[in-house]
Amino acid sequence: MSKGGRKKSGHIPQKQVIRQIRQVPKANQQKISSTLLDKMVDGREFESLLGYQYTNLNFLKEIRLSISEVEQIRKVPLVCYIANVVKPKKVPVAIDDSDDLPFNEMIASLPDDVKEIDIAIVTPGGFAHQVAKFVNALRPRFEKVNFLILNKAMSAGTIFAMSGDEVVMTKQSQIGPIDPQVRNRSGQFVPAQSILTLIDEIKKRGEEAIAKGKQPSWTDLQILRGIDPKSIGNAMSASNYSIQLVEEYLNNFKFKTWTAHSSNGSPVSNEEKKARANQIASLLCNHGEWKNHGHAITREAAWDVCQLKIKHAEDVEGLERAMRRMWALFYWIFENTPIAKIFVSSNYVIVRNDLPNGQNK
Repeated sequence: MSKGGRKKSGHIPQKQVIRQIRQVPKANQQKISSTLLDKMVDGREFESLLGYQYTNLNFLKEIRLSISEVEQIRKVPLVCYIANVVKPKKVPVAIDDSDDLPFNEMIASLPDDVKEIDIAIVTPGGFAHQVAKFVNALRPRFEKVNFLILNKAMSAGTIFAMSGDEVVMTKQSQIGPIDPQVRNRSGQFVPAQSILTLIDEIKKRGEEAIAKGKQPSWTDLQILRGIDPKSIGNAMSASNYSIQLVEEYLNNFKFKTWTAHSSNGSPVSNEEKKARANQIASLLCNHGEWKNHGHAITREAAWDVCQLKIKHAEDVEGLERAMRRMWALFYWIFENTPIAKIFVSSNYVIVRNDLPNGQNK
């Protein structure tokens, strides 16, 4: 559905989405007409929705009610970029080039006098170059951009969040390592840092063997022969690009109000800001630190390991509850409709669906 309720090619109308909603067993059904948010029980938001059969459900209205809850607390407009990380989908849900136009339209739909926005985000990751395009669209327009991480913002999603003046997370939210993924010879995506870490380990073992008058391990040599030199170059370039973006974003945006050291109150120099930004970016891209590209980095780990300051949702009255309710709502919708990704605000919506060929119209 496009802005203003017009049907858009490649997307199914809201009524058709609703017909896709899975029905619960008849023995447990209770017909109701109130909203999903009305039926949520605090602390059991998702579970409290499962025993009902919803008739004529307007899922867009439900989402916008949730958006309104957050906006009333935060006092700034909220836009949502939410991917279905709940169920596997045939269509891409990662950040990619196809997101460029709907994201820009969503941002352009905001009134001209808006100078601060919140972005609710859930994503498994994607392409860093598209994140750079998002940021390039946002920063000339807004004086302050904040990110509310409802669930996960992994990989490229973490890079995106690092461009925020403020990053808000709940206890369940997570970011992830920013080490990019590159294609190997077989066409599969592998973490770039895992390639570089492996090569560095083989190099160290080889140097130790030579220093002892021995030959490098035959197994290590076979591993090296199996690595495409092009993959090594791509891994190095992609890793440097991710580090460069995060360093730039932290230094220019998140650290722009960091003027004094919390320990002694002394002024923070530009050199210190750049050094801290590089330290954080390098740690987030360090495979040796996180071991796995999909490693979940909580807000506590972000601070303990990287000294990256994250705002806790519960420090703002009502915000943690509103974010928890919003994620439970999206979770329920993802479980019960074919939605793969949604761009939505109080006055804009684009839905990307995952339907069999011929039905996605």
